[in-house]
Amino acid sequence: MKKHFNILLSVFFVFLLAACGNSSEEASGNSSKSEPIKIGFSALPSWYLWHLVEEKGFFEKHGVEVELVYFPVYADSLSALNTGEIDGNSQALIDTIAPLENGIELKSVFITDNSNGGDGLVATKDIQSVEDLKGKKVGTEIGTIEHFFMLTALEQAGLKESDVNFTNLTVQDAGTTFIAGNLDAAGLWEPFLSTAESEGNGHKLITSAEFPGLIADLFVVRKEIAENRQEDLEKITAAWFEAVNYYSENEEESLEIIAEAAGITVDELAIGMEGFELFTPEQNVASFERSDSYKSIEYTAEENAKFLQKLEFIKEIPDMTSLLDPSFIENSHE
Repeated sequence: MKKHFNILLSVFFVFLLAACGNSSEEASGNSSKSEPIKIGFSALPSWYLWHLVEEKGFFEKHGVEVELVYFPVYADSLSALNTGEIDGNSQALIDTIAPLENGIELKSVFITDNSNGGDGLVATKDIQSVEDLKGKKVGTEIGTIEHFFMLTALEQAGLKESDVNFTNLTVQDAGTTFIAGNLDAAGLWEPFLSTAESEGNGHKLITSAEFPGLIADLFVVRKEIAENRQEDLEKITAAWFEAVNYYSENEEESLEIIAEAAGITVDELAIGMEGFELFTPEQNVASFERSDSYKSIEYTAEENAKFLQKLEFIKEIPDMTSLLDPSFIENSHE
């Protein structure tokens, strides 16, 4: 009896050790190596390119399993990444900075695009210059890239936020409020920018096309994914840039594929895509070189951080070298 008990006890400890080993692997992120990498994205025309990657089979071609997770509300994708609900996300550089100060370690994988008219201020037609916004009711979402853009445009025109009647609204709500005639101007990104222009009988007062490099978008992942799934991330990087190249050579077909998957019209997508410059691998490599201009992703990140610090969204400017990692793009481009 005692012998049987000792055997059972030994078996129990074997299972216990195995369970502990599995738990340890899960904690380190190793167990996720057999699982698809979950990538979040939202309704930005350039990020819809993930549909092309999937529909053309580029993930399979490069031997990586990916689960795309669409978020109708952009802020929800940020929360999902910060809490570990997803592994990676397509998001604005400025929205990647605050989590760093809060101990959420993120790594950039590559720059998806730069806004080239995809962000801007739409205004009523009686407002013909940014200077004309003085005393007017302007709405956008505080702390977002649209708020940053609005303040940059105001500063260039010699105005401060206190010179306008600022109204804090989500980007989507700012667009619908402008269309309803309850705002004089709104800070929006595509497709809301063009929709507000046409349905709100307004015009694009100023856009990011006049500020090259100011607004950068990234594909970022949680640090543990970067450490434990580097090979998979390099394959994802290769798949993304194959789609970028395919889009450039087959734009009409690509627009049809993406629009159908996204549930929007080809015309809507085409107009939206005009406002974003999809980055090539070469442009990515060049952006990771340090310079004192918005051509440098490090400089852009520091300027974004200064803006957040001024608004007291962050206390200290994080070390951007911990975020900006060129290795994925370099290794996938070799």
